[in-house]
Amino acid sequence: MTAQQTTVVFADIVGSTALYEAMGNERAALAVTELLNDMSARVLQQGGRVVKTLGDGILCVFAEPTGAVRSMLQIMREQRERIALPVTNQQLSLRIGIASGEVLDVAGDCYGDAVNTAARLCERAAADEIWATDEVVRASSDSAGALFVRLGHLKVRGKAEPLLMYQIEWRADEAAEQLTLHGGLTDLGALQRQNSAQIQFSWGCSKQAFVSSDLPIHVGRASDAHLYIEDPRVSRLHARIDWHDGAFMLTDLSSFGTWVLFEGSDTPVQLRRDSCMLHGGGELALSLPFSAPDAPRIAFRISGEKLKFG
Repeated sequence: MTAQQTTVVFADIVGSTALYEAMGNERAALAVTELLNDMSARVLQQGGRVVKTLGDGILCVFAEPTGAVRSMLQIMREQRERIALPVTNQQLSLRIGIASGEVLDVAGDCYGDAVNTAARLCERAAADEIWATDEVVRASSDSAGALFVRLGHLKVRGKAEPLLMYQIEWRADEAAEQLTLHGGLTDLGALQRQNSAQIQFSWGCSKQAFVSSDLPIHVGRASDAHLYIEDPRVSRLHARIDWHDGAFMLTDLSSFGTWVLFEGSDTPVQLRRDSCMLHGGGELALSLPFSAPDAPRIAFRISGEKLKFG
């Protein structure tokens, strides 16, 4: 058995649980199966191989990163068109992780660090997002229609050091106004400084602030979290806050959810592995709703100017 340089893709269907509840087992299973079959066909067209299906997702491999990127761009765009059809009542989204490295093929299955990394990226990505490692992006930067958003160095479970990550932007018609890069992967620092903002957090006796160029940041009980919340009810990696398209975006990554209550509103926004834009000020409740008097809470406020703590 010899390990070969391979690009690995994990693609997971988001929203299937709600689909089964809305459509019933038989119709929902048919919709999911059709989507998986369409995805498999696109993978084969770009020279890839579907290793196996995993519940509501697939694991596939490509000899070159370019084929993997092109295939996933096509899959994302076709699914958006399918959802937009008037006869379609399924709201299924995809999240995808792509990594390259040495992979060992054992009886048709594959093993290796790239397999684990692609799976972790898929877990971290939100619905409608493609995340990829720096190695994938460097090798596929000339792919037609591929735009790349630098996410920075992120901690990946199982890796000793943070990895440089990118989001691959597949919405070609919406990309012109986003923080995207064509081919040459110039640092985004200059762009971020032109549209800088700051977000301030306070909880208990602690206060901390970040500017947009500091992001992404992580909230949780893990000792290396940027916002360390010492409460056993909070997930180790509870939430991520990104700077995307000129806004602070909160993504719940927890076991039990995150609630957001904006100033001037009486109705919290509940997130379960979902995202929302943060604006103005308000509070976050972690793992428990605001109705619980002892819910772990974090206050936040956003400003375009540097804040000073008194």
